[in-house]
Amino acid sequence: MGRGADLPSRGRLLRPAVAGAVGHVVRPGPAGLRRTAPPRAGAGDAGVRPGHARPGAGRAHPRPHRRPGRAGPPPVLRRAPLRRRVASCSCVGSSVARCTEQGSVGAPCSGLAPCARSGLSLPLSNVAGVSDQDVPEAQRRAEQLRAEILEHDERYYVQDAPIVTDAEYDELIGELRRLEEAHPELADEASPTQQVGGRASAAFSPVVHSSPLLSLDNAFVEEDLRSWDERLQRRLGVAEGDAPIAYGYVCELKIDGVAISLRYEDGALAQAATRGDGRVGEDVTANIRTIADIPDRLPAGAPAVLEVRGEVYMTTAAFERLNEWAAEHGHAPFINPRNSAAGALRQKDPSVTGRRELSMWSYGLGEVQGGPSLARHEEMFDLLRELGFPVNPEIRTVDHIDEVVALCAHWEQHRHDLPYEIDGVVVKVADLARRADLGVTTRAPRWAIAYKFPPEERTTTLLDIMVSVGRTGRATPYAVLEPVFVGGANVERATLHNQDQVAAKDVRPGDTVIVRRAGDVIPEVVGPVLAARPDGLDPWTFPVTCPCPVQSTLVRPEGESDTRCVHPECPFQVQGAIEHFASRGGMDIEGLGERTVAQLIELGLLHDVAGVYELDFDRILELEGYGQTSVDNLRAAIDASKDRPLRHLLVGLNIRHLGPAGAEALARRFGHLDDIVAADAETLAAVDGVGPTIATSVRSWFDDPAHLGVIERLRDAGVNLEGDAAPDVEQTLAGLSVVVTGTLEGYNREEVEEAIKSRGGKAPGSVSKKTTAVVVGDGPGASKLTKAEDLGIPVLDEAGFEHLLATGELPG
Repeated sequence: MGRGADLPSRGRLLRPAVAGAVGHVVRPGPAGLRRTAPPRAGAGDAGVRPGHARPGAGRAHPRPHRRPGRAGPPPVLRRAPLRRRVASCSCVGSSVARCTEQGSVGAPCSGLAPCARSGLSLPLSNVAGVSDQDVPEAQRRAEQLRAEILEHDERYYVQDAPIVTDAEYDELIGELRRLEEAHPELADEASPTQQVGGRASAAFSPVVHSSPLLSLDNAFVEEDLRSWDERLQRRLGVAEGDAPIAYGYVCELKIDGVAISLRYEDGALAQAATRGDGRVGEDVTANIRTIADIPDRLPAGAPAVLEVRGEVYMTTAAFERLNEWAAEHGHAPFINPRNSAAGALRQKDPSVTGRRELSMWSYGLGEVQGGPSLARHEEMFDLLRELGFPVNPEIRTVDHIDEVVALCAHWEQHRHDLPYEIDGVVVKVADLARRADLGVTTRAPRWAIAYKFPPEERTTTLLDIMVSVGRTGRATPYAVLEPVFVGGANVERATLHNQDQVAAKDVRPGDTVIVRRAGDVIPEVVGPVLAARPDGLDPWTFPVTCPCPVQSTLVRPEGESDTRCVHPECPFQVQGAIEHFASRGGMDIEGLGERTVAQLIELGLLHDVAGVYELDFDRILELEGYGQTSVDNLRAAIDASKDRPLRHLLVGLNIRHLGPAGAEALARRFGHLDDIVAADAETLAAVDGVGPTIATSVRSWFDDPAHLGVIERLRDAGVNLEGDAAPDVEQTLAGLSVVVTGTLEGYNREEVEEAIKSRGGKAPGSVSKKTTAVVVGDGPGASKLTKAEDLGIPVLDEAGFEHLLATGELPG
């Protein structure tokens, strides 16, 4: 929804039951509230393994990327905790504040991010340099902030070309508001803290809103939500210690899009306007008519005049298609869905808007003449749905502030399960009469607040671009960044994917860049802030040699996007291959991790994957840090791995394109490694789940005499080369695809997949048109349920799943 969003709210209170078998259809409800505590920031959280670069046109780095560390199993909580503030900190706050604690790597400390010392958030009002400023200094800073904010408003609302992230903008607003609260003499009605947003663009006809599209106050931590609720109770006359007034809370996803007001007269769309400054917006009626979600005419009986407030947005899938189109036509990639949606709405040619695949959620009403009397916010959603407007299915109405906190925590964790971007949760009083009692300020209603998630985009300086080489020889460029706190961690490295992506994004060392870290995804550089680019920055070029001691030439095969080191003795590939062989998806050898593998290679005790079973444990025992117990444990883990099923060995051999699903398909079809080695590419490709690309890669791998030598050494070591015994259960699910979401009582994740696959079925991780059924347990993924409903796919409970396993038929 972006900064200064207008009351974002949309959704059905309850999804209707999904069509399916009687007695076996479940009614999806709110997803479970499991949550892990946010990881403590650290310099290595999003880093790469250390190594040494060599100078050149570009610089290469010898170790591949690591995914950020994951937290342990999530505790089950009645109410998942949100971020909390601490009482004090020695940091100094400013609009671009940096923590001054010793050992900090530059994490912002402005009331939104963890303090480097405590790891917890703090209010800037407790920070030296705000409330204690003298008046002249405070006035100077306030004027500076106002000018800076107004410039950013112009870039964001009018030009659709922001140069700071929403989180950084919020920091500016927050600091200015705290200054004005600490020094009331600085209050100014023209201050950005008293205004709604940007002005309307002169490129479009102005539209005066019949009722203002107000902004919202923000909450960043749990205490903010509870303080807001306490203020409401006090304003309604509840004394301390008295029972609170029950008014209900509507919790709505805060869609990251563009606020819109739609005016209907006599059932026909008469005008559509952007929010502008909240009072005067821009006429974008022609462009709005291209959005399929928005009706041109309303059904009979609609109010004579009806203003519908909503949010225009772009789904992540549509955004990806837009960037694919941009790449095909030689255009620079678009930065994010929100900016793309805003730009699409402001096109002079409506056909361009139509091609951008915009969508809309309706969430409220403005002026209404001749409409029904409404008592609660939920009734507003019912009316909107009856009139044909899309309403978000994730809205929930709850009774207690504890439930509000839990929902905010839930969506903070599960935001990436959705097919569109959100940046928070909007909480509103559900009782419309109580809203009237609470009223509004000049810029925001008192009865609503927006809980905003930690920032996932930040700007920082790109210090260098280097290259890492992985186990397959792929050379991956990555960004070396001025450390920045984003997405819950300190980020110093971010992926740039490949040579073409660097060129398309045109990022250069010395640029100010936008960095994104979403969920568990490796941080990436979104693009440069061109307005901040220094003069004279040269484009970056890819290195020509591998940084390994062999220094072989890097090669980019024709038709591929990746550049590779193809030398078989590249030590970075050797180490990566052995680590992969010993990993959980491969032979699962506990104790043979990155550090141990590197040490054994460096000492000449390990050269390839077969060498794992030829280790001299007496020599290992002589090494510093290895006692008899650790050596015995390593030996036992290696011996145990010899009995792993064939599919684990196939994964561990590091054959390009061959993953767990393909390995399992080959192991089931052939039953023995020798039969796979003997099969030609055509036979391999005919295996369901393999295909020509994997088949060609497998055939090529086994055609290499060196690889056949490795196989013989594995055989001599006693490694199992046979697949699982042929299933003795009836193939009831042959040709069927079953998706499972949530936790089932009678199965863990591995068991439920085995139950499906052993009966000839497929168990993909996502819902598609080819899906036969979706099985729902506790805590299901919202996006899977929504897609199943959209595609009309049957949704089964555990009893229905058991029936399907036994008969191969959907329960009737």
